[in-house]
Amino acid sequence: MFKALVVEKDDDGKTRASVQELSEDRLPAGEVTVAVEYSTVNYKDGLCIGPGGGLVRNYPHVPGIDFAGTVEASDDDRYKPGDKVVLTGWRVGEAHWGGYAQKARVKADWLVPLPDGLDARQAMAVGTAGFTAMLAVMALEDHGIKDGPVLVTGAAGGVGSVATAILANLGYEVAGVTGRPETADYLRSLGASQIVAREEINETTKRPLEGETWAGCVDAVGGAMLARVLGQMKYGASVAAVGLAGGAALPATVIPFLLRGVNLLGIDSVMQPYDNRVRAWARIAKDLPMDKLEAMIRPATLADLPQLGADILKGQVKGRVVVDLNG
Repeated sequence: MFKALVVEKDDDGKTRASVQELSEDRLPAGEVTVAVEYSTVNYKDGLCIGPGGGLVRNYPHVPGIDFAGTVEASDDDRYKPGDKVVLTGWRVGEAHWGGYAQKARVKADWLVPLPDGLDARQAMAVGTAGFTAMLAVMALEDHGIKDGPVLVTGAAGGVGSVATAILANLGYEVAGVTGRPETADYLRSLGASQIVAREEINETTKRPLEGETWAGCVDAVGGAMLARVLGQMKYGASVAAVGLAGGAALPATVIPFLLRGVNLLGIDSVMQPYDNRVRAWARIAKDLPMDKLEAMIRPATLADLPQLGADILKGQVKGRVVVDLNG
């Protein structure tokens, strides 16, 4: 038997999440069984714990799109009992039972060996949010980051926090956008040298181009803010788009792309190929300062997840939640 957060839906379509004891025969099919040690909380998790957001196909359901732990059993030669592994994406926690349980069974293709220099707790302080942040930084590097400040929108959130810490550690001047003034000291502790109030950059403008300000950008907001940022990028600079907290619509013109050669780079972490996953996790172990990561962590247990799921949907979760499955 093992503990899991189980979401059930009643005949009226209402969902309810509770911690339950399950037997191993309830686990879905897969080649590898993992003793889960830690998980985390992302926006998608909030949806899957609560209303589902169209992501969950079948109930009862175990959410949790990330987990890290130790292999217990494997029918795949790539993994053996005792191996440390991490999983993000592949619609685990959405279409497939996820990491909010002390045990998980998944396809071997979905796993990545835990890199040297990271333990399971640290890996889940990173999670999908930090993994996405690293993919965004790598994409900016691949296209050449210009001289000047690099903008991070939604900087106090999960993706933004890790992106800020990584970029600052790599030597870039980081400007963090936040709508919560009380997070300014937190962002400075991660390495941000400039704090930009959300209202300064969140309004659309009729001018398709403004002054060339930003050497690169990791954008977790989208919507009107992304449209505004595109018109403020330096010539040939790139924006790595990772989220749409501000909406999926993009009220922009093609002028920044045509007259300034701005690049808009879409970042997907869910279906990322294995080799690039390994590359990103190796870079995380190397380029993310562990003391900064520790400062982001908010500890939690399975019992805390229903409230945390509601909180993250309201934008009330700062930094990285680390869920101890044995806590």
